[in-house]
Amino acid sequence: MVRRTSGNRAADRTAVRGARRAEVRLPALDPWDGDALEPDGDYDGLEFRERDLTGQDARGARFMDCALTGCAVDGTALGRARVLDSVLTGLRGVGTRLAESAFRDVELVDARLGGAQMHGAVLERVVVRGGKIDFLNLREARLKDVVFESCVLVEPDFAGARLERVEFVDCALTGADFGNVALTDVDLRGAAPLEITRGLDRLSGAVVSTGQLLDLAPVLAAELGIRVEG
Repeated sequence: MVRRTSGNRAADRTAVRGARRAEVRLPALDPWDGDALEPDGDYDGLEFRERDLTGQDARGARFMDCALTGCAVDGTALGRARVLDSVLTGLRGVGTRLAESAFRDVELVDARLGGAQMHGAVLERVVVRGGKIDFLNLREARLKDVVFESCVLVEPDFAGARLERVEFVDCALTGADFGNVALTDVDLRGAAPLEITRGLDRLSGAVVSTGQLLDLAPVLAAELGIRVEG
């Protein structure tokens, strides 16, 4: 990568703009005393601690200035939900339904999720730190100013998504699908390993290290129809 300098236009064209990180400062929170989430519910300034939200229906709900800590979200329906200025810590679950949801100024910390359905979601100023997420579905999603840090992403699906100012920092990215993706200022250099199974031809707008390029070379050659012989 060429560092940005005011006097070098070539450097300006090749520099990658970093993501603007979410900096969430929660107010004093009240404990949530409800029995179950509700569709189109409005949750403001609440703490959800060690709650079992398995299978509950909160489609279209709004969470503002909230903390969800150690909650189970297996099959929880959160389609078109809005999560704003919130911290989600230690969430665990399989098949959480988050299609067309919106996350803005959110920290997701130490999550253990499998098969989370976030197709068509919008993520803006989101930090995903620690934890492991398997088979994350972000098809047709929009990610802007998103940082994946010190986490493990197994077979994430970004097909058809739009990523702008997205960083992968000290994280593992395996079996990723970038088919038909659109990338702008996406920094993949901090992903180790970096494994892309589809969409290598769509990586314009991303930056990788020299070592990563060498690792990707066999798959890239196969995708381009290049035969390599010793």
